[in-house]
Amino acid sequence: MADTQKIALVVDDEPSLRMLVRAVLEDDGWQVHEAESGEKALEIFPSTTIHAALVDMRMDGMNGTELMDKLHKFEPGLPVIMLTAYGNVGSAVVAMKQGAYDYLTKPADNEELKAVMNKAWEYSRLLNENARLKSAASDNIRMIGSSRAMLQVKDLIEQAGPSEATILILGESGTGKELVAEGLHRSSSRSDKPLIKVNCAALPADLLESELFGYVKGAFTGAANNKPGRFQLASGGTLFLDEIGEMDPVLQAKILRALQEKIVEPLGSVNPVETDVRIIAATNRDLKEEVKKGNFREDLYYRLSVLEIRIPPLRERTEDIPLLVSFLLEKLGRKNKKKIRTVSPAFLEALTMHDWPGNVRELENVLERAVILSRSERLGTDLLPPQILSAPVVKKAPHEEEKTTVPSTETDSPVSLDNAEKQALIAALEANNDHRERTAEALGISRRTLQYKLKKYGLTKRK
Repeated sequence: MADTQKIALVVDDEPSLRMLVRAVLEDDGWQVHEAESGEKALEIFPSTTIHAALVDMRMDGMNGTELMDKLHKFEPGLPVIMLTAYGNVGSAVVAMKQGAYDYLTKPADNEELKAVMNKAWEYSRLLNENARLKSAASDNIRMIGSSRAMLQVKDLIEQAGPSEATILILGESGTGKELVAEGLHRSSSRSDKPLIKVNCAALPADLLESELFGYVKGAFTGAANNKPGRFQLASGGTLFLDEIGEMDPVLQAKILRALQEKIVEPLGSVNPVETDVRIIAATNRDLKEEVKKGNFREDLYYRLSVLEIRIPPLRERTEDIPLLVSFLLEKLGRKNKKKIRTVSPAFLEALTMHDWPGNVRELENVLERAVILSRSERLGTDLLPPQILSAPVVKKAPHEEEKTTVPSTETDSPVSLDNAEKQALIAALEANNDHRERTAEALGISRRTLQYKLKKYGLTKRK
């Protein structure tokens, strides 16, 4: 979202409280709209952009929960923070289960107010960015992510797409190599011609050869008619060779010839067929290492890798997870005929702390499981599998500056999730000399969430 202005709606029937909150938020860069009742708030909201709403739980007329429901009808993802008296925290917790983003007790600590509102602003910003990405779904590059790593990938696609160069896409399984190939094809002058995809790992060498180059009638038992190969079917367009690192060395030599001479020979034929295709290849293997081991031809490697595009694994771009979650939940909701409006902050935190060895494909599977099992429009941590809820270890991308990390608390003996979480908290506190802000940052949670967990496990008196 290009606009960086933060806009808040403060709804409370106490003028002095509204004045205090306005002063604190304006000092923190917010533009503040005030309303003394739910009815007045609804007069402001439809015609005014609001990024976060701070709402009193108890007001004359429409109460905070009723107002939240009406606000969410206009904008389902709007973060609503409930203001409540200390003795009514239970009501605020119930409101969170019904869709509130967070709650604050009166009188709210100024720093805590700023922290919660800014976290809500970031959440709202991510939702708006995701909406922008979905509205641009007709663009050439249909990859979700606004992290630095993904912006670099998109930039490479935009630059390399229009060229005729062969391109090698590198990345772990589940990172989206096929999406990159599609983006390159759509960005090229060949976009009106076919994009033909071949999974080199899915077929044995002899079948793969006939699929790629085709065959003539009588070439082998069962060849009753001529059959064009994928090179011919992709004429004028793009041929995507996925998992090329799995290809047999003998077949690699034939691919090299096709690239160099732009001809193929169908099985059983002595007449070469000219080809006009652009080759894009992908692999999850380290082809340089495969060349050293003698498993992959060095000349083919250099022919393929005129330009290399590396897709980062999900653990190196966890800041993209909220966008991916929003995008995937809409897709999975339609597929499974479920309407999912939002997820709890704890649900999102658990996803951002997981290592994701299966990358985006694993994330999609976890979300689909949650959607299928959900009984409401809000997803909570009870719908996540145990491996996602295990004690977190913060991961860093290679380019990131050194940050405080959380040491592993894995043990050979089974422990309850509560005990594992408590041990993770203790380890994180010790690693950060009991500094609360650094500990919360290392765990990837808010300071408020950290305080709640410390109280839950009796760790508030640690010095």
